[in-house]
Amino acid sequence: MTAGRSPRSPKSRLGQPLRLVLRLMVMGIGLGVITGTSLKLLAPRLAEGAIEAPSLDAAAANTGKGLDPGQFEPRTELTALSQRWAQLAAAQKGLQSSAFLLVLDDGRFAQLQPDLPLPAASSIKTPILLAGLEELDSGKLRWNEPLPLTKEVVGGGAGWMASRPVGTRFPFFEAATEMIRVSDNSATNLLIKRLGGKTALNARFTAIGLPSTAVNNWLPDLEGTNTTSSRDLARSIALVDTGEKLSPRARDLFREIMGTSRTNTLIPLGLLLGLGKDSADPDSELLSFGVTAYNKTGDIGIAYSDAALIQLPNGQRAVAAFMVKGPFNDPRSADLIRAMAGEVSKTLIGRK
Repeated sequence: MTAGRSPRSPKSRLGQPLRLVLRLMVMGIGLGVITGTSLKLLAPRLAEGAIEAPSLDAAAANTGKGLDPGQFEPRTELTALSQRWAQLAAAQKGLQSSAFLLVLDDGRFAQLQPDLPLPAASSIKTPILLAGLEELDSGKLRWNEPLPLTKEVVGGGAGWMASRPVGTRFPFFEAATEMIRVSDNSATNLLIKRLGGKTALNARFTAIGLPSTAVNNWLPDLEGTNTTSSRDLARSIALVDTGEKLSPRARDLFREIMGTSRTNTLIPLGLLLGLGKDSADPDSELLSFGVTAYNKTGDIGIAYSDAALIQLPNGQRAVAAFMVKGPFNDPRSADLIRAMAGEVSKTLIGRK
């Protein structure tokens, strides 16, 4: 009969965990010493470039590249779309038309007399907004800087600021927003004056590559002396969205202000009609297609215009602008802009 294994004493059972803890501590200290020594030896070689350190670009490549903001560089013409615009315009006798589209991500574009100067109407407020935010970005203008209403800048037509007493002071942010939101003409004139007046503003437009854009008269400018082109309007939006002209914070302000625009009966409605839909609220309906249009229109009876940043369902962005000059209050002008915008939908988006 063999003797059984003798039971462990409480002391031996307690000693085993202690020994294990001690071993782990010794191993940890040893690994720490080895690691520290290795880093000390390698540090000079890393500094000298003998061993290549992982680059931030490589790390970014492993985690996925950020979205490219694109650039204002026409590369490949969508000839079928350009030709379709020309056909639509040719069918409307007595109207002068201009159109331009550019997909910022890949350079696809379409055009119809894109450099033809035409009456800008209220669409000139988009490059004026850009100029104002440039001044804000550079610290030459404050977001809440008060702008005094004077007789010189009171403008009729759209907006409510003209109804306030002369001497009323409006903060820059309110004037800039109302200029786009309800197309307030007095607000626009406040900005024109604050930015140095017509001559200074026109020189700025030329300097940033908007050669057809000029302010020659206070708004509402019903005679159509203020001019721009469809390429200029598209470029003024692209300069912001690609980051070429404004910081990210100022760019966000630009987009937020453009997003307040109430009039959506030209490009937004045209895009929706091109997708086979119609709605009294085209902006909301476009969202179901993954489309957003930040736009600013112009309408002085003899001229209609609209320019927009268009967010496409595939994540790409396009800038588009359309201008038409014709007989006073001729409904064909607005219809033509909607029709040309509809062709953009058919080309870039398709239908569900």
